[in-house]
Amino acid sequence: MTNAEVLLADFDLEISNTRRTLERVPEDHSDYKPHEKSMPLGRLAMHCATLSQFGAYILQDEGMDMAAPRHPHVPLVFTSRAECLAALATSAAACRAALAGATDAHLQMPWEFRFGEQLISRDSRLLSFRKMYFNHLIHHTAQLGVYFRLLGVPVPALYGPSADEPWSPK
Repeated sequence: MTNAEVLLADFDLEISNTRRTLERVPEDHSDYKPHEKSMPLGRLAMHCATLSQFGAYILQDEGMDMAAPRHPHVPLVFTSRAECLAALATSAAACRAALAGATDAHLQMPWEFRFGEQLISRDSRLLSFRKMYFNHLIHHTAQLGVYFRLLGVPVPALYGPSADEPWSPK
C-alpha cells in the first residue's frame, strides 16, 4: 500500500466526519462565539469547509510563504449550511485528486512553510500534510463540537459515541 493510499483512507474518514459536523451548523447562530477570543461559528464552519484547499497546496506547491501568499485569500463568510457543504465538496475534491496522484517519492519531498524570513517548518510533504492539514482539520472540527454543546446542538459521534449519538463503524 502506498503512502497516498493510506492517507486517502484517513482523508475519506476525516471529510466524512467534517461533513457530518457541518450538516449540523445552526444557520441562525453563525455569529455565535463562546468567548471573545473565539472565532464566530460561521467563520469556523467555513474554515473547516475550505481547509482541504490548504491540503492540496501542500501536495501541489513547492512551499508556502504566508507573508507573500501565492493563492488568493478566500473570505470565510458563512451564508448558509448548503453553501458551506458545497465549499467542503469543492475543496475536498481538489485535495483528494491531488492526494490520489501523489507518489511516495513526491510525498517524501520537503515542503517549506514560512512567514517571510521566518521558517516555520521544512518537513516532508507527507508529514506536513498530516500535521498541518489533518491535525488542523480535526482540531477545528472538534471545536465545532464544543460550540454545538454550548448551543444545545446534538454533537455527532465521530471517533466514538457522543453524549447525543451512539457510534457505529462505517
